[in-house]
Amino acid sequence: MSKSTISIFGLGHVGLTFAVCLAHRGFQIIGYDIDEEKLQCIMSGKAPFYEANLDELLAAVIRMKRIQLTNNPQDAVSNSSITFVTVDTPIKPNGSVDLSSLAKALQAIGQGLRRKNNWHLVVIRSTVPPGTCLKVIKVLEEYSGKRAGADFGLCFNPEFLREGNAIEDIMNPDRIVIGEYDSMSGEALEEFYKQFHGEKLPLIIRTSLTNAEIIKYANNAFLAMKISFINMIANLCEKLPGADITEVAKGIGLDRRIGLSFLNAGVGWGGSCFLKDLKALIYVAKENGLDLPLVEATISINDEQPLKLIELARKLLGTLENKRIAVLGLAFKPGTDDMRNAPSIKIINKLLDEKARVVVYDPRALHNARKIFGDKIEYAVSSIQCIQGADCALIVTEWPEFKELKPEHFIKNMRTPCVIDGRRIYDPKEFEGKIKFAAIGLNQLKHE
Repeated sequence: MSKSTISIFGLGHVGLTFAVCLAHRGFQIIGYDIDEEKLQCIMSGKAPFYEANLDELLAAVIRMKRIQLTNNPQDAVSNSSITFVTVDTPIKPNGSVDLSSLAKALQAIGQGLRRKNNWHLVVIRSTVPPGTCLKVIKVLEEYSGKRAGADFGLCFNPEFLREGNAIEDIMNPDRIVIGEYDSMSGEALEEFYKQFHGEKLPLIIRTSLTNAEIIKYANNAFLAMKISFINMIANLCEKLPGADITEVAKGIGLDRRIGLSFLNAGVGWGGSCFLKDLKALIYVAKENGLDLPLVEATISINDEQPLKLIELARKLLGTLENKRIAVLGLAFKPGTDDMRNAPSIKIINKLLDEKARVVVYDPRALHNARKIFGDKIEYAVSSIQCIQGADCALIVTEWPEFKELKPEHFIKNMRTPCVIDGRRIYDPKEFEGKIKFAAIGLNQLKHE
């Protein structure tokens, strides 16, 4: 069976990575985005953001001519059988979701459907509040002049991607959730995924549009809650003699009902998804007369967690004024250059408030840091250069290269060998007695 031609509206982190993975497995892709500069960048074989292994795959599928880009949305719909919508849905100040980009995409798709005689499947992959897809039907019918079910199908197909591991998550997902308008729509999308995954087809859950929308929000809320929970317990561990959060997390994570994933204590979660999805979930609940205290506490704990590093730095150094502080790691997680809602931003701003002199290094995110901080801080080109002459080093992102640093590196290069492990990448026993050392969730009475 020949593979379908797929159109993708929105070529950001989600859309472009998805497009490249589909093309890699033999689908012809028509990509549409309103950003001409982004389109030119992609056609040169380079992604406009960093995602592990994406540039190599992108260049390969462009050479194979499996991706074509267009600025004509109607042509994209007309020349494809399935359209995936992956436009950005950012949060507004009041917690509601800005669906303006989705609305524009749907209008263009509807106009493209008007020109088609064949049945077409529209798949919303952007994260949207529960109830949105029921409204999408009306928009598509209005702009296409056609009827949902008879002339086109609609599904909501949430993505569960981890930045830095997005390709692996697309190629080998835990499950696929299909929210369907009708059985014909669901069957068409399931058949597409059978083509994509072949014999390695994961479990497919077919449900209603609204259930699928809720699954996406609830999934992210639960993961964020696990992180905030273990950070809350980490803060308790710091107060209790002999306590170490890494041992506690292992002890509870080996319970099959809990699991070890997302129980790594640190400076908190960041990125584009968790915060906006949790705030949107709270907003939807309030619109329906409900409070979500666990979700609200998850955000509150995370808001304070980055400042734990500042608190630990003060304990070891006293005042931070005029101290040279090395910040190792800027991206919200390794494997990406994304600094959206990154803990590093809050940490650096607080250090500047304390009149510290800040020098930073990250393998991928320096260009984004310059956009945020300009000349307020210094930028190093390596981890060793970052810690040279520093009074304290803060581990903020757990990049693999930082794990290679030993006490000797800090002793040799720092003015005051002092390390605060905000991601628990070091064994405290290796550092104790050699340098000043502190870590999230570690009681200092045991390791001073």
